Amino acid sequence: MSDGRALARAYLEQQRLLGTDAVMVPAPGDSNVPLPEPPGLRPGLGESPAVPVGATPGLRSGSGETAAPSSGEIHPTPGVSPGKPGIESGLTYDPPAQDLFSLDPVQRATTLAEIADLVAACTKCRLCEARTNTVPGEGADRARLVVVGEGPGKTEDQTGRPFVGKAGELLTKILTAIGLEREQVFICNIVKCRPPENRTPQYDEIAACVPYLFRQIELIGPSVILAMGNTAAQTLLNTKQSLGALRNKVHRFRGVPVIVTYHPAALLRNPNWKKPTWDDVRIAHRLLDG
Repeated sequence: MSDGRALARAYLEQQRLLGTDAVMVPAPGDSNVPLPEPPGLRPGLGESPAVPVGATPGLRSGSGETAAPSSGEIHPTPGVSPGKPGIESGLTYDPPAQDLFSLDPVQRATTLAEIADLVAACTKCRLCEARTNTVPGEGADRARLVVVGEGPGKTEDQTGRPFVGKAGELLTKILTAIGLEREQVFICNIVKCRPPENRTPQYDEIAACVPYLFRQIELIGPSVILAMGNTAAQTLLNTKQSLGALRNKVHRFRGVPVIVTYHPAALLRNPNWKKPTWDDVRIAHRLLDG
């Protein structure tokens, strides 16, 4: 029996008689019925990994993730903005949202004014001991852009307002350059009281204060968050990565795009950082317009 198709028919008939997987044997001379593909091969693609017995097609064993269909259709990666070349997807951080049954007054607050009142009475960490004023933040209740810094400085502590003085003037200029007035933006900090000598807030101070910020963001529902400085970026994204590693990417906080850049106070010390900061702010502007 030298005919290849006859040999194949004989082999498949043998497999059927042995009780293996069901096969269809074409009748002699029936050229319209294709012979089955050898197991584990796809036409034109070569060998493909075998699927474990009992595995669900489209799932990787133990992963719970569905594989992309093999239709040739391109599915955008979550966090990547189609049509915005040069913007890479970054970290995503989704801390727990409001608990409807919580007795925590921060979670039960329904306005930014209520949050400000809670901040004014807060004594959860040592920063309350030397403060002149709390600095809860200021701006539009439904701001499209939220700017987050590290903590109040001396002038902020005296006035109760965030980002005032020379750093605040520079921030105002940056916002004006992308067509936003300060009053249209909500401006705040990770901690609401001034750390002594403007030192970096410590972990327990951040942990005590950050629920106020998270609730503010939840109430405002911004389109973009601009994290200015290491402390703001690392807290919002729950990471220890450096500011340099976090720049030039679109991160996510509870689904809201986060752009990381330098703090205005740092720009006053190092003017060379003004250009990269402007590049970051333009990305935020593109996301606002998109």
